[in-house]
Amino acid sequence: MTSLIRFLMCAPDHYDVDYVINPWMEGNIHKSSRDRAVEQWQKLYHILTQHAIVDLVPPQIGWPDMVFTANAGLVLGDNVVLSRFLHKERQGEEPFFNNWFEENGYTVHLLPKDLPFEGAGDALLDREGRWLWAGYGFRSELDSHPYLAKWLDIEVLSLRLIDERFYHLDTCFCPLANGYLLYYPGAFDAYSNRLIEMRVAPEKRIEITEADAVNFACNTVNVESIVIMNKASNALKTRLADVGFRVIETPLTEFLKAGGAAKCLTLRVTEPLHAEIHANVSVESRIIRLEGHLLDSGLINRALDLIVDAGGSFQVMNFNLGEQRQSTSAAEVRVSAPSHEVMEEIISELIDLGAVDLPHDERDAKLEPVIQNGVAPDDFYVSTIYPTEVRINGEWVKVQNQRMDGAIAITQSSDGLVARCKILRDLEVDDRVVVDVLGIRTIRKTESREQRNAQEFSFMSAGVSSERRVELVVEQVAWELRKIRDAGGKVVVTAGPVVIHTGGGEHLAQLMREGYVQALLGGNAIAVHDIEQNMMGTSLGMDMKRGVAVRGGHRHHLKVINTIRRYGSIAKAVEAGVIKSGVMYECVSNNIPFVLAGSIRDDGPLPDTEMNLLTAQEEYAKQIEGAEMILMLSSMLHSIGVGNMTPAGVKMVCVDINPAVVTKLSDRGSVESVGVVTDVGLFLSLLIQQLDKLTSPYVANVG
Repeated sequence: MTSLIRFLMCAPDHYDVDYVINPWMEGNIHKSSRDRAVEQWQKLYHILTQHAIVDLVPPQIGWPDMVFTANAGLVLGDNVVLSRFLHKERQGEEPFFNNWFEENGYTVHLLPKDLPFEGAGDALLDREGRWLWAGYGFRSELDSHPYLAKWLDIEVLSLRLIDERFYHLDTCFCPLANGYLLYYPGAFDAYSNRLIEMRVAPEKRIEITEADAVNFACNTVNVESIVIMNKASNALKTRLADVGFRVIETPLTEFLKAGGAAKCLTLRVTEPLHAEIHANVSVESRIIRLEGHLLDSGLINRALDLIVDAGGSFQVMNFNLGEQRQSTSAAEVRVSAPSHEVMEEIISELIDLGAVDLPHDERDAKLEPVIQNGVAPDDFYVSTIYPTEVRINGEWVKVQNQRMDGAIAITQSSDGLVARCKILRDLEVDDRVVVDVLGIRTIRKTESREQRNAQEFSFMSAGVSSERRVELVVEQVAWELRKIRDAGGKVVVTAGPVVIHTGGGEHLAQLMREGYVQALLGGNAIAVHDIEQNMMGTSLGMDMKRGVAVRGGHRHHLKVINTIRRYGSIAKAVEAGVIKSGVMYECVSNNIPFVLAGSIRDDGPLPDTEMNLLTAQEEYAKQIEGAEMILMLSSMLHSIGVGNMTPAGVKMVCVDINPAVVTKLSDRGSVESVGVVTDVGLFLSLLIQQLDKLTSPYVANVG
């Protein structure tokens, strides 16, 4: 079988670092040793010829990067999509690669000249031939992906690269034989990582560290069970060996200076065809119009940055600049996104900036009926603070009762159609609610850049203060927790949403799972953001793995609330498999009672949230009965309330980043308390580590 595998390579006769078009080239101009480069290339060539046939394309003077033949094009069967290089420094390679493909009997497909696509550097076939992974973000444009799907008759999955060090997909991503995938998650945005996780089973995903990634461990040539790479850590080699791969290391340090390694130096030209694959791509495109003082207000820059930051791409179709200072400008922009989900988020944000569809593309808002009181349809449009209009039957209707985080309900009155914002719990059966992002526009003033920055619509942008050492207190708390648990005692946790925001949710869930917690007290927010994290990977719109805001993520908590309201309770959502992990999941799975006390600021709320304050207080008091310890985790309001209704003799540990909070308990008479001024996520992490050290269970009355 290996004899049928062919690669294309190009000798490094003219290789050097002559310019800078990626971060690896910086500082390496003319610092590559030609002799070492030739020696390293020859070793790779020799290794490959032992496992496959290697064809050679003649090197050309003046084009030093021709040695990186992975960028020549993308080959599938007898078809090749020729590369359209982004940088002029490589565009001269195109005719030489085109000639080689034509002379060897391939059908060559040419993309439009202004549409960058850099071949197998940014497009990698699943080794089982099920689909094509296609990268974009630095060298290739998203709009090239529909062409790939059409010409190669294959499903294309779009992945956005966000780390400039990994400017091509093959620098951080390598499909392997038998369905395995070698990749560096930090090179991709949140949507792309979710897509990877959806398509590749956990046991097939081999995530590498940054240390391996910068050694180009993903820039690997895979021939059946053999992987050929520049360098790999012992841990990575062991991981690959455990799943049946043999690693062959061959130094390619001279080529790393130009941003390439084993995979970059080769192009596989015998990719097998699979009859069951068919053209499919989820890329969507829309054309929008922006009007106003686009330049002096910074609006056009913000809109274009928003598109890119959210994972899309754009093409400015038309730009009419105002002739005078007081004149307004207008721009028509083609927006592309890798999926409808991403497109919806992008358009929602653009609507907030005042963007509208072009007149010839204007469509009425999509409406769906409410079929359950207090529950909006899926994909309902989440309203903002800005005045909004919706297009109904060809007419723009102003939305009444404008507010943030509501749904737009359409009703019929004696005076005609009425559109108004409603919070979720006020929705009634047969209300028609605006879904998706069609037929919606906001009315925005074109203020100065300073005014706009002051009004920016965002959540949770501040960081977290530094913490001091708390190991001694943690050791004491861990010992008490183990003692209480092993004696069959009771520990109550009062927690705020900061537990989730700081990454402490998984640790609190582990405490529950291991029997250290017998009741949970909190508000609507702790449950909402715990469920949001475990359903959507975010907390208040923050990507919990990468610690950065997700575009449109501020709407996630509303989506989660809506889902739980549909099922009727957290417990029913767990039973239905909607919630599969997290703090609230452990409460339900381990029969740990919880009380969620509502407040005036709650969104939704969740069906389990008790909005009657007196009833909530009674339920709090009931759960506190018999408690030996209460852990108060970053929730000043609930912690003080619990402290006021807790009898003497109960140990209380109050953890908060704010020193003022931990002193308030003693000020209110809660003298039997320990205050820990630190980040609650750190505290819970240290607590779990300390409990793991206490391997021997506490035995009472020893002596």
